[in-house]
Amino acid sequence: MRWAHTVAVGYGPYEIDAPISTGGMGAVYRARHGESGEEVALKQLLEGGSERRFEAEARLLAALEHPRVVRVLDHFESDGDRFLVMELVDGPDLEEILYERGRPGLPVEEAVEYVRQACEALAYVHAQHVVHRDVKPENLILGPDGVVLVDFGVAREYETNVEGTAVIGTPGFMAPEVLGGIISPRCDVYGVAATLWTLITGDPPRYGDSTELRVPPRVRAALDAGLAFDPNRRTASVEAFAAAIGARLAPDAGASLARSVETPGMPRTLIEAVVRAAAGVFQAAASSLALLDRSTGELVYRAAWGAGARETVGMRLAPGVGVAGAVAASGQGEAVADCRADQRFASAVAAGTGYVPATMLVVPLRRGGHTVGVLSVLDRLDGRGYGPDDVERAAAFADLALMVADVQLGAP
Repeated sequence: MRWAHTVAVGYGPYEIDAPISTGGMGAVYRARHGESGEEVALKQLLEGGSERRFEAEARLLAALEHPRVVRVLDHFESDGDRFLVMELVDGPDLEEILYERGRPGLPVEEAVEYVRQACEALAYVHAQHVVHRDVKPENLILGPDGVVLVDFGVAREYETNVEGTAVIGTPGFMAPEVLGGIISPRCDVYGVAATLWTLITGDPPRYGDSTELRVPPRVRAALDAGLAFDPNRRTASVEAFAAAIGARLAPDAGASLARSVETPGMPRTLIEAVVRAAAGVFQAAASSLALLDRSTGELVYRAAWGAGARETVGMRLAPGVGVAGAVAASGQGEAVADCRADQRFASAVAAGTGYVPATMLVVPLRRGGHTVGVLSVLDRLDGRGYGPDDVERAAAFADLALMVADVQLGAP
């Protein structure tokens, strides 16, 4: 459900009932919608940054769907402040459980089970190219069906190096490399390992902590590897960390952000892999692949990933319509730094998905000198626009993707 942005003075259409938590990234409140009366968790973000980045990130987070991940229901701006509207998960967080029952920590088996469930949530979000960046007991709520990962106000698309990135996280749970702006899923491995340490001992670890723990040797070895100062020496994934502590993750119950329709001669798993990889490589909130219908000359969107994927798949564009149509006609890739200022942007697509992207990159898919479709990526999650250098990289990616598809399909 999404509510209209009838923003009034203060906190928009929401009435605040009580504070839930506060931190360096903002404050979270228990609130209710003034018209529907539905209770939500409303996060007021304090971090600076561009409107583009906020919009792109919020839309991507709203597409996540997993029983162990809080749902982001909506987002809006009011009087210069930015807000995320999240599902309200009733239950104590693990910090509260530790405070109430820790002696000083929790039993190892119980702590491992909580962390196992947290790893299920993180494995899903990492597969969607998102890093949480603030994994800690306070952000893990024990709901009716187990642990739920909450507070995605600091989530970011992961990159190998992000110069000038604000240092965001909680001391004791923040991976050391975050101070240098290096963000990857291994940051969350550190956070979940620090969470397990805290649940067992009652206090977060310090870098290089050699405190003796009364835990099985394999758990201690897993903690040491998960808390390694050098990310290259740290456990590479939350799945590997869970295995190291002897925890078996349940089969992935999350909804894939990729959508597709049956395409003659191209398996759905293959076409969905292309758009998923494109989003990751180009740090995008959404990506799509459209193929030319030879009988009509229309572009038919066969697969999409991320924000608006469900609405995009199946759309048809008349020949030459929109940026994608222009690229299909010319055979030349284009980077649009500001879609909202580009008159070619297809209003039909905007009407279908409910928004106009801030920036996009579109390149042709070419076989034997002929254009057979287009690949598009939309909304860089760092808020910057795509440029000419990105066109060259995207064209190489598209050629490689089509080559792999041809090999898989046995095309000559």
